[in-house]
Amino acid sequence: MTVTNELDSTCGITDEELTQRFKESIRIDNEIRKIKGLPVAGYDDERKQAYLEFPDGRREYVG
Repeated sequence: MTVTNELDSTCGITDEELTQRFKESIRIDNEIRKIKGLPVAGYDDERKQAYLEFPDGRREYVG
């Protein structure tokens, strides 16, 4: 028996669809930031460090 409450309701959208919509919203936000000349946050898996990437391609690693 599955019990759902109001917080579990996603208006009929599957988890996969919700995930895809979230990823697309982040992609669009990053494009807008680049157009405006603002840095985009990212994570370098090799260096295990967060960074800010500027529109000119320059990266500044954080901490």
